[in-house]
Amino acid sequence: MTTILVVDDQSMIRVGIRAILESQDDFDVVGEAADGRTAVKQNLALRPDLILMDVRMPVMDGLEATRQILSNKQTLDHQPRVLMLTTFDLDDYIYDALRAGASGFLLKDSDPEELLAAVRVVLAGESVLAPEVTRRLIERFVATQPQLAPTLNPSLKMLTEREREVLHLIALGLSNQEIADRLFIAEQTVKTHVSRILAKLGLRDRVQAVVFSYEAGIVTPGDRA
Repeated sequence: MTTILVVDDQSMIRVGIRAILESQDDFDVVGEAADGRTAVKQNLALRPDLILMDVRMPVMDGLEATRQILSNKQTLDHQPRVLMLTTFDLDDYIYDALRAGASGFLLKDSDPEELLAAVRVVLAGESVLAPEVTRRLIERFVATQPQLAPTLNPSLKMLTEREREVLHLIALGLSNQEIADRLFIAEQTVKTHVSRILAKLGLRDRVQAVVFSYEAGIVTPGDRA
């Protein structure tokens, strides 16, 4: 059974999301929160597998709550997936949310089927944003924020030459199959490389791999596959 925490300052949205999720036999909404501070406390107490997190809330917003939840040294054995709830009119939050460890974004007015599909994708370790969309979003914000200038990351030394090549192609927005075709290897081999890359770099998913790649200088704004 997958446990889920729903965080949104609007009670009607929480009730609606809860009803959709609990229509599934394998989902259990174990708690709700109306602000980020409560969400941090609920995460410690309930240890959910997934958190649906609103971006803009009183007391503490979703970005700060996500940072605290995913960087809490006391709960390194418990790292929930975080799926941000947004209206997509908050573009300035997107890159910060990805850097904080969010696995993607979901429109608040999404259809029930889209909500359920997004939750299952995130629980499977993927992003709810297509790789190309993720790359465009990150490229936009890296290009506009001087403090995010690429810096050589010592973690890169842990990667083999092939793994660095795969990481570069991930950051350019290629899917596993496209990477396999580009490198003339099997898709399963690509999946193995991706898993090892994430493990070696301590990353949660492909979204964080793209963020890492820009910050480490593996790719720069304007690069194309």
